Amino acid sequence: MSGTLPSRAAIVATSGEAIARGSRSFAAASRLFDRKTRERAWLLYAWCRRCDDLADGQDHGHGAGPVVDAEARLAAIRERTGAALAGQWVGDAAFDALRIVVAETGIPHDLVWDVAEGFALDAAGWRPASEADLYRYCYHVAGAVGCMMAVVMGISPDDQDTLDRACDLGIAFQLGNISRDLAEDEASGRCYVPPEWSGEAGARLAERAEAYAASGRSGTPALGFRSAWAVLAAAGIYGEIARKAAENSGAGRVKTGAFEKLGWIVRALGQAQARKTLFSPQKRDELWSRPRR
Repeated sequence: MSGTLPSRAAIVATSGEAIARGSRSFAAASRLFDRKTRERAWLLYAWCRRCDDLADGQDHGHGAGPVVDAEARLAAIRERTGAALAGQWVGDAAFDALRIVVAETGIPHDLVWDVAEGFALDAAGWRPASEADLYRYCYHVAGAVGCMMAVVMGISPDDQDTLDRACDLGIAFQLGNISRDLAEDEASGRCYVPPEWSGEAGARLAERAEAYAASGRSGTPALGFRSAWAVLAAAGIYGEIARKAAENSGAGRVKTGAFEKLGWIVRALGQAQARKTLFSPQKRDELWSRPRR
């Protein structure tokens, strides 16, 4: 029986294909990790991507349409995720990827379930009633993923301060995504910005994304060089997306080209080398804080 199961290498390869199709920005940044961390990042991404596609009826983040069986889709996510966390072979490469990465790194199960709650919010057509609601949503769909990635990069699950910084960076990335997709979301009847931001959503999203990204960068001295390089490159790329989106005023989806990504990778190299003096600890008093357990 065991000989018929896909190997770890096969699941890693499938996960690498998923990130290449689903996110060029993350795929580019992930190449900067050492091999072990890169593979684990791909495994984690594959689960996130598969769950997101299941919840939204998409294919690698593309082609969303009306989801008429949302509860059944969420039930499938929860059932397969639970099986993976229990160490069972699921038979779905993305959920088996989660099983592998959790077993190898000790990612806390609470973080996994926090992310799963984000898929439920998406499927329910959630809208924020306040700025705090927006950050809570960003935590579930991205901040908790940032915490999981920190553990993948070797941070102890008990290092709550560094996990806070990783969460902040995840929130920054999601704020950038929301800014980038403002026009598309409006056309599809979705809204991820609080009512008080009406009329200035792009600028507010970019400003808050940079504030959270600055906090996130201050956690990079706790990382190894290769991991810090990858994180700082991703922060630069996503920060560029948020700034472009703000300048574009929601007129259409913005992207970063290959040369722009390369530029941020080069800049991040110097930042990673000087991270212990360049990024001093910052107070988080004005930032929303994730739930700690």
